[in-house]
Amino acid sequence: MSFFSRSFPSLNRLKQLAFRARGVEEFFEGGKSIPTEKSWTGRAWRASELRVKSFDDLHKLWFVLLKERNVLAAQKEDARRFHISKQYFSNKGRQIKCQKSMARIKFVLNERRLAWVEATKLQRLANAQEAAVNPKIPAPASTSEAAATASKSTEATTSA
Repeated sequence: MSFFSRSFPSLNRLKQLAFRARGVEEFFEGGKSIPTEKSWTGRAWRASELRVKSFDDLHKLWFVLLKERNVLAAQKEDARRFHISKQYFSNKGRQIKCQKSMARIKFVLNERRLAWVEATKLQRLANAQEAAVNPKIPAPASTSEAAATASKSTEATTSA
């Protein structure tokens, strides 16, 4: 490692970030529009796994799946354009996994939304019941305001 590289480690990070695929290149796996070898993928996300994720994690996962779906759509379109037979090129399984995972993310987020709506409804009901049982008594005025009001009332009675 040269002296210059050791002196400025942030330049190495900039160099790594500069060559990341951005834009249209993200629609291709390994720089190829149509992969030459079969890629093995995992399974779709389960709803039970997604329930323990934070909102930010679900948000990031949604966009990862969206990019994957776009990559698969671009590959499908290229296969159609180059007249490649479906028996040689098919990503139907990966498309279904993306679709299921995205549907499950929407389901989990809807569960959270419904739970929030129910919790706010219960909180409003509890607040209404508490207000009915314990009506609020107006707060007493400060001592200086009370003294000023009392002196005004005594002046009014003495002058009359």
